[in-house]
Amino acid sequence: MYNTSYQAASAVITGSEKYPDIRGLAVFVPTELGTMVSVSVYGLPKSEGECQCGVFAMHIHEGMTCTGNAEDPFADVKGHYNPNGCLHPCHKGDMPPLFADNGTAYFAFITTRFTSEDVIGHTIIIHRNFDDLHTQPSGNSGEKIACGEIMPIL
Repeated sequence: MYNTSYQAASAVITGSEKYPDIRGLAVFVPTELGTMVSVSVYGLPKSEGECQCGVFAMHIHEGMTCTGNAEDPFADVKGHYNPNGCLHPCHKGDMPPLFADNGTAYFAFITTRFTSEDVIGHTIIIHRNFDDLHTQPSGNSGEKIACGEIMPIL
């Protein structure tokens, strides 16, 4: 049985200056089976061609703020949330990818890798590419295109 007394959390997701149309919400809710993570995102880059699909890596990162510099607008998010020092893709912050259709994605899953309280004060990042689940340290998932700061739901 999983502890459901944890506080729920959420993050408002916004795109970088290069991807200003990205908007979304991530919610982290304790359940009896683990933490339910629900993510809805709009304005993701659209893929061209009949057989193309938008697949975007999504991770919890160590940093607390969605700030950075001109070269990397989300540089301050640091690396993946990885309190146990595991190799990728076994970081606690590694999550399944987002599959977008026409720039929109919705995804929900349950995990026991972290509680909602574990990730409060960290950031959620959406990357431009999919995560190859192999390349160290972060799956060769490309530039950070959107970010949200995870806060408690009061």
